[in-house]
Amino acid sequence: MTLTVTTETFDHEVLRSDLPVLVDFWAEWCPPCHMIAPMLDQLAGELDGTIAIRKINNDENPEVGARYRVMSLPTLMLFVDGEPVQALVGARPKARLLKELDDALSR
Repeated sequence: MTLTVTTETFDHEVLRSDLPVLVDFWAEWCPPCHMIAPMLDQLAGELDGTIAIRKINNDENPEVGARYRVMSLPTLMLFVDGEPVQALVGARPKARLLKELDDALSR
């Protein structure tokens, strides 16, 4: 299951994580956000111990989205050592997401 973070828990759960963290910026009104949610939940189990997956409701926590210039939803942002290293905008198939994550982490 994907853990939900808020403005209050973002720094601890994402920026201070020992693992790379993929953050799903989403909103209730966003159909593509709901489309990828089950896949992200599945990946959270498959990648456990390798990559942490977190989600944040951008409408309820606009400060975080503004800090990282999130303009479209869904935006999947990969953080490594507390720094954003890749932003992926829009829904995508699982295989493509895994390749993009692998490419970003191997740099």
